[in-house]
Amino acid sequence: MDYQQLWNSALSQVELELSRVNFNTWFKNTRIVDYKDGEVIIGVPNEFVKDWLTQKYHKFILRILRSIHESVRSVSFSVVKPESLQKKAQSIQISGNNTLPLNDLYVNKDDGLNPRYNFDNFVVGSFNDIAFATSQAVINNLGVLYNPFFVYGNTGLGKTHMMQAIGNTIKKNHPEKKIFFTSLEKFYMDLVNSTNLNKINSFKEKYRKYDVFILDDIQFITGKEKTQDELFHLFNSLYETNKQIIFSSDRHPNFITGLEDRLKSRFSQGMIVDVSLPDFESRFAIIKTKTTEFKDKIPQEVLEYVAETVHGNIRELEGVMNLLINYINIKKQAISLNDAKVLLKNSIRSRKNVSVPEIVKVICDYYNISDSFIYNKTRRKDVVKPRQIIMYILREVFDISYPVIGERLGGRDHTTVIHSYEKIKTNIKTNPELNKEIEDIKNLIN
Repeated sequence: MDYQQLWNSALSQVELELSRVNFNTWFKNTRIVDYKDGEVIIGVPNEFVKDWLTQKYHKFILRILRSIHESVRSVSFSVVKPESLQKKAQSIQISGNNTLPLNDLYVNKDDGLNPRYNFDNFVVGSFNDIAFATSQAVINNLGVLYNPFFVYGNTGLGKTHMMQAIGNTIKKNHPEKKIFFTSLEKFYMDLVNSTNLNKINSFKEKYRKYDVFILDDIQFITGKEKTQDELFHLFNSLYETNKQIIFSSDRHPNFITGLEDRLKSRFSQGMIVDVSLPDFESRFAIIKTKTTEFKDKIPQEVLEYVAETVHGNIRELEGVMNLLINYINIKKQAISLNDAKVLLKNSIRSRKNVSVPEIVKVICDYYNISDSFIYNKTRRKDVVKPRQIIMYILREVFDISYPVIGERLGGRDHTTVIHSYEKIKTNIKTNPELNKEIEDIKNLIN
């Protein structure tokens, strides 16, 4: 197994145990760069990261590496240039001849597209079927139907995969089209650099030449007035010439803080769709897609266990499956259900023992009402909505049966629970404010 594979395995577990903010802050751009007599040397981008990892995460990292590879005895950190990190990660091995397909990580600098993102490995389910159908309509009617196309949803739900897949499909079907995929942050930095170098006209000409412009993570436009101004004029230029425009965000444009009304209006001219957390069937399909090469070593009952237990986003599912796959690679054997449970016991929370009162308390606090009202028969308007949302969350997220939900919430009939669940499920498709509230509550619960 090579260094990159060992570190990927470790990072998969690190990501599951830390918050996303801490993971991105301290573990991004890190690699194993050397291994001597049981000591793993981890390359980091600067002294600040080196000191922080040494002081705060040394034992944590060592514990994880030891659980993966029994030969690891100690860990140290070394500041290495980012380009050197990538080169070393590709060239150094611990043992064996297995290597990762690092060329799959290649991103075309001319269009920003990564060829590994396509619709062949994109799972479609009830959580993203509308967004997928819209993406296909966009591909077949560039600049004419659903322009702009705006897709939103929480992180880790496959938005970037979908947008990259759209770009790669158009690139394949229409090689004459000029496509460009970028993030809001890169767009912003390009604008800043162009302004500082007095090359703003070159900046404008660069982006106006594209037939398909895809902008990821537009929610980060908050507080960037000049960027909003340039994007507004770019939008008008592309739209008026029937060039396809595609955006993604972690929230509906109406709820992006500080977004100018004129941009909100432009976004609303096309199609705005959302993606949500995958249901059991979708989670199972995603897991099977990610483990095709290991189908003989991962029993059906293990896949079902993961799909039933991990209720998070696609990235969380991928992280869990990476742990299982790396276990298989290291042990050189199939994984049993018991092995999977032991391996994942510290990485995922059991949803079967969920405390209904705790969920009720979280949602009532969110809406600033007393949780005692939920169990009473009151029909107060400020109570009915939170109660219906509680029923929806208990059913949708925790898969508790309708009769049990009714019994736990004051002895209500299961038909009342079904009605509440269906009402919220229907309303979130057309009410962006309600959808945002549901996503906020899910994040609080998680």
